[in-house]
Amino acid sequence: MNSLGTIYQSIEILSKEKGIDPKVVLEAVKDAMLVAARKHFHTDEELVADFDERTGSIQIFGVRQVSDPVADPLREISLDDARAVDPNVELGGQVRFPKPTEALGRISAQTAKQVILQKVREAERENLFSEYSGRVGELVTCVIKRIEGQDLIADLGKSEARLPKKEQSKLENFSVGDRIRCVIKSVEKAGKNAGVIISRGAPELVMRLFEQEVPEIYDNTVTIKGCAREAGERTKIAVSSRDRDVDSVGACVGMKGMRVQSIIRELRGEKIDIIEYNEDPVAFATHALSPAKISRVTILDPVEKHMEVIVDDTQLSLAIGKKGQNVRLAAKLLGWRIDIKSEEEKRQEVESQMALVVPGAPVSVLLDHGLTEEITGKLMEGGVTTVEKLGEMTPEQVERIPGIAAEMVEPIQQAVMNYYGQFETSVDGAAGSEEAEPPVEAVPESAEAPTEGPEAAEPQEQSVTMDTEK
Repeated sequence: MNSLGTIYQSIEILSKEKGIDPKVVLEAVKDAMLVAARKHFHTDEELVADFDERTGSIQIFGVRQVSDPVADPLREISLDDARAVDPNVELGGQVRFPKPTEALGRISAQTAKQVILQKVREAERENLFSEYSGRVGELVTCVIKRIEGQDLIADLGKSEARLPKKEQSKLENFSVGDRIRCVIKSVEKAGKNAGVIISRGAPELVMRLFEQEVPEIYDNTVTIKGCAREAGERTKIAVSSRDRDVDSVGACVGMKGMRVQSIIRELRGEKIDIIEYNEDPVAFATHALSPAKISRVTILDPVEKHMEVIVDDTQLSLAIGKKGQNVRLAAKLLGWRIDIKSEEEKRQEVESQMALVVPGAPVSVLLDHGLTEEITGKLMEGGVTTVEKLGEMTPEQVERIPGIAAEMVEPIQQAVMNYYGQFETSVDGAAGSEEAEPPVEAVPESAEAPTEGPEAAEPQEQSVTMDTEK
């Protein structure tokens, strides 16, 4: 503390090293000296610190309020005593008493150092947050600086970034000194992982790489509509062209696959499916599930975004993919919940539904299909107790039933038609569903490397339900 005359020079040096405004460091030093002074002088009086620009030193003063009468001697002073120090002071004014900073010892200096370091770290975090918070999703090139456990610490130039284990690809291993390309995942202001978090496993990395590699994406002729990724294994990316003369998939694949191969090498051999985007969810689902050939797609609930996909028995394992990967990525890309079934399973499902239509179904079930209790009662009184028997009768025969008037015949027929119609809808694939176009061939619709051979041969479940949240 004996070198207070040169403290401003130290502040300027520290500010340049840390890239912090000197005023921020100066305020941190003032706060630190006040903390040290309170500990040293063991006083509760009000203290302030002032910087003397002429001498470059920081002085500490005790401040007392001019008051009459004096209620708190530590914080207040009488007018007569105050004028002994400052003849021009008035009631309500303040009087300052200098404190000897030379008296502050080693312990106080250590306390001040800790406060200064804390304030400087806070200022660094604030600067880091303000610089990088607007750059989330941006592609950056950095160098691995050190390894902390399973996390990698990378050098961004002026600052460091953390690459957590969960943001790393399964196919990659890096060493200190390696140069890598990542995307800025997030910027944390406080907490254990405060600072810049970068990622090699985010879908945004693939999107940024395509933007760099494909000029048509850079100039917005081709746009990226979505990307679903399981880092280290497979990525599905949907693209669309604004120019009818430009093939969006072909532009991304490049001549002899050069563009997509360059990205695959950057991702250490991760497979990439490039899919043509379509506003129609049925056609989009057909493309997204490639290379499997889809038989038909049924929209079960457009509001909840739920669809059913039927594939040939030989295509089921290919559509599901290894451990459900293909349909899982397709569900993420579409944002729809997908139920995928084979033709055989769908047939068994329809047969089980048709089995519910058994001879002798009571006529009372027609209450659920618009028939009134009064008409149902009269039918049963007339000896017509089953839906099957009622369905075989002509309108004239129905009208001859005791208690059944001519105007009741039409509602009875409509209720019977509604009852049988629910099962006909299940049998007829076209009712309530849309036929999907045949899928486009894997080349150039889907570009992947290397070819996924063993996946199709793996035994799979007979049906899979995929939700975008899973």
